[in-house]
Amino acid sequence: MEKLYPLKFKTQYMDKIWGGQKVRTHLGKDFGKLPNCGETWEISGVQDHVSVVSNGFLAGNSLEELIEVYMGDLVGDKVYERFGVEFPLLIKFIDANDDLSIQVHPDDELSKKRHQAFGKTEMWYVMQADQGAKLNLGFKEELTKEQYLEKFEAGKLMDILNFEEVKEGDVLFMPAGRVHAIGRGVLVAEIQQTSDVTYRIYDYERKDAEGNERELHTELALDAIDFTVPESYKTEYEAKQNDSVEVVKCDYFTTNVLELNQKMERDFHQEDSFVIYICLEGELTIDFEEGSESVKKGDTVLVPASLEQFFLSPQNSDVKLLEVHL
Repeated sequence: MEKLYPLKFKTQYMDKIWGGQKVRTHLGKDFGKLPNCGETWEISGVQDHVSVVSNGFLAGNSLEELIEVYMGDLVGDKVYERFGVEFPLLIKFIDANDDLSIQVHPDDELSKKRHQAFGKTEMWYVMQADQGAKLNLGFKEELTKEQYLEKFEAGKLMDILNFEEVKEGDVLFMPAGRVHAIGRGVLVAEIQQTSDVTYRIYDYERKDAEGNERELHTELALDAIDFTVPESYKTEYEAKQNDSVEVVKCDYFTTNVLELNQKMERDFHQEDSFVIYICLEGELTIDFEEGSESVKKGDTVLVPASLEQFFLSPQNSDVKLLEVHL
């Protein structure tokens, strides 16, 4: 069997009622004749949206097919034991040209009970934000379920939600259960559990092309919402040149930020996991024993678990990456 190599996948473009043009203007990705692009799915194991390889001898094969054949060599033995052929993460870029709906995702336990699916813990890295752009993250203060319902039914939901202004480089971690929404003018890279279960709480009375408002999931959301308030909704970190800085570590993924202007060796032998690189700025090559793969801003690459040692080599520019593994 031929050896695995860093894998790229065909981007899946999604037009959305709130989508914009930044996927093209900021990330240099062409979404063709779509009127807008609200989301790109870069690596996905979600049924009906499973990613397909775009580079090398495995081009045309789906991610699920590759896991069936390569198993732990691709994802890591411990990951394969835990998830089988289902890839555990979903990687997206999201461009909000308008406010997204206020929503919440159930945790593993509730998702399994109701939907036979995983829950959805996720994080955002803000790639670009217009002046004054905001995100909704949880509540201003701790509430009981009854207090929340009272405000909700009185049409005063916005009074109790916490909104935070964001800028490029901000990291926001959303465990399942935290109410959240991306506000207009924000472009984010999103890392999340493989799940498409979302409970929509409020959608600004928006109507689609047929004049219909989107469905709300008021009752379903009630049992999923975490009404507690953390000390801070933003993740504090300090990026360091030519170093890997951990920004999020949870049961579902670990994410590091890397800023490079020189070659860096990476070795994930101890982790027994695949590694994903999301290129936020610049160009580089991923060099390994059998060759190299070029990567530029807007690219997402999956490095197989069997590729234990490799190098990240910036090409005539400073490079900024997100590095994700289990």
